[in-house]
Amino acid sequence: MKPLYIAGPMTGYDDFNFPAFHAAAAFLRSLDFDVINPAENFDGDQSLGWQTYLREAVKQVSESDGIVLLPGWKASKGARLERHIAIELGLEVTTLDNFVRHAD
Repeated sequence: MKPLYIAGPMTGYDDFNFPAFHAAAAFLRSLDFDVINPAENFDGDQSLGWQTYLREAVKQVSESDGIVLLPGWKASKGARLERHIAIELGLEVTTLDNFVRHAD
């Protein structure tokens, strides 16, 4: 099984919303999913340009079985694009909230 990609807002958030990405990754990994966490890309370096991050994200989405959307994804240009790519590739698309509801 290929991994799940985490998509969500980063720009404009404190610490680029990395804490939310890391928490989601830890939760999904606790459910035995292989996870691609974009907050781990480039060893967490937050100084690169948006296009650099997005190019890596597009590659990673295409290598996944689906994406998990974090709260606030609709306000994120990058997350909306990642979701669009996933849909066009026929990948599973769900929200983190959906995983949390079904984990109980």
